[in-house]
Amino acid sequence: MLLSLSDGTAVHVRPIAPEDKPLLVAGLRTCSPQTIHRRFLAPKTRFSAAELRYLTEVDGHDHIAYVALHDGALVAVARLVKTGPDFADVAIVVCDAWQGRGLGQQLTALLARRGAQEGVRWIGATMLVDNRPALRVMRGLGDFVRDHTSHGVREVVALLAA
Repeated sequence: MLLSLSDGTAVHVRPIAPEDKPLLVAGLRTCSPQTIHRRFLAPKTRFSAAELRYLTEVDGHDHIAYVALHDGALVAVARLVKTGPDFADVAIVVCDAWQGRGLGQQLTALLARRGAQEGVRWIGATMLVDNRPALRVMRGLGDFVRDHTSHGVREVVALLAA
């Protein structure tokens, strides 16, 4: 599918595939240390083979992930992992050059719609307390039923709007 960003740029979004391991490796190199830290809550310079399997070999029901591409290059990854019958965690990373253009919001909305098809009613996210863009994206999903901060990390849970 094509998403149109706020500046009119078209980005191709599709489900992640096992063949995308090299894309993720290359994508990690294009992200700043701050972006990587915001996504993984720790520094990360490479993925292990086990991490690449987990990140790319998803079942499409309990673990859903999408890649966003522009001219064949990875610009974002979005994933939803069900941790209960009606609960899921989301995680999104948008490469630095693509931030602030609405891509994170659109990918989060896509995950929410797809999750709802799988019975998800509650979506949670864990982020650094200073990650205002992630908080703004999560607020767009629905009302927070949980918002807890501890040791520099914020955990929020949103009840998906009907």
